[in-house]
Amino acid sequence: MEGLAALSGTVTLATALGVALAIDRAWGEPPAWAHPVVAMGRYLGALGPRLWALPAATARLGGALAWCLGAVLVLAVALALDIGVGVLTAADAPLEQAVLRGALLGVLFKPLLAWRMLRDEVRAVDHALSQSLEAGRSRLGRLVSRDTASLSETEVRESAIESLAENLNDSVVAPLCWFLVAGLPGAALYRFANTADAMWGYRDHRRWMGQWAARVDDVLSWVPARLTAVMLYLAAWRRPDWVALHAEAVRTPSPNGGWPMGAMALLLGVKLGKPGVYTLHVKGRAPLAQDTPQALRWAGRAVVLTAALLTMGYGLYEGYTHV
Repeated sequence: MEGLAALSGTVTLATALGVALAIDRAWGEPPAWAHPVVAMGRYLGALGPRLWALPAATARLGGALAWCLGAVLVLAVALALDIGVGVLTAADAPLEQAVLRGALLGVLFKPLLAWRMLRDEVRAVDHALSQSLEAGRSRLGRLVSRDTASLSETEVRESAIESLAENLNDSVVAPLCWFLVAGLPGAALYRFANTADAMWGYRDHRRWMGQWAARVDDVLSWVPARLTAVMLYLAAWRRPDWVALHAEAVRTPSPNGGWPMGAMALLLGVKLGKPGVYTLHVKGRAPLAQDTPQALRWAGRAVVLTAALLTMGYGLYEGYTHV
């Protein structure tokens, strides 16, 4: 019975990840009215302007309390859905129950990861840039928060590749990791934390309001960001160079973003950076037109490898603990 319980858990996880990635590949994102991340963004967007207008100490406390309230709401909804799936899939046949539970969880988990949207947006930047620099700048503005109006062709390409690498962690690998660790509530909490950091984690006069959000995102992304870098190396069939990778990762202000971006820069042999902030792989060449498709291929393989690795690791762990 213990072996069957271990197998059921692995089947549930494998089915959930497979269904989520299959839905993502086939249909992409759900409509805005049904998208949980959009709802998170509305909550954060409604409170943000009110909080950053407050004095520093009040904004810091208010930002932390508002974040915690939002996190509780997200966890409550996710936990209720998780419990509901458990009730709906209660059956006497463990493996059939595991498959059905995994399928339902996969449907609910899908909006919390966004590989197809990320891939398509990066492809769109590359396509627009092949038409004109102005078109490339305009399309890049949908992908990054920085001002794109004065970027050169090289800088547009750099920004797209950087965004691909960083968001590969934020939008795919980290949600997969937290789904493994804590199921639907874990993945939902991570996406709330990451969205809060994106919307509140400013480095200007608004930084006090988003200080808590930025720190929590740093903590929750610490392991997934490094795993993303490793997955990119494996996707390129290369052994990770930890010394070189660490040297690049610490160049960025973020404790996490530099790992997948540094890995991508080293693997492609290109220089990536944000003007006036950091430069990765300074001895690399400027990115060329063929580098973006190659980066996308590696990123796509990394998604599949991550899902397979997490499922295998979970299966081995469950098998060991039930011996």
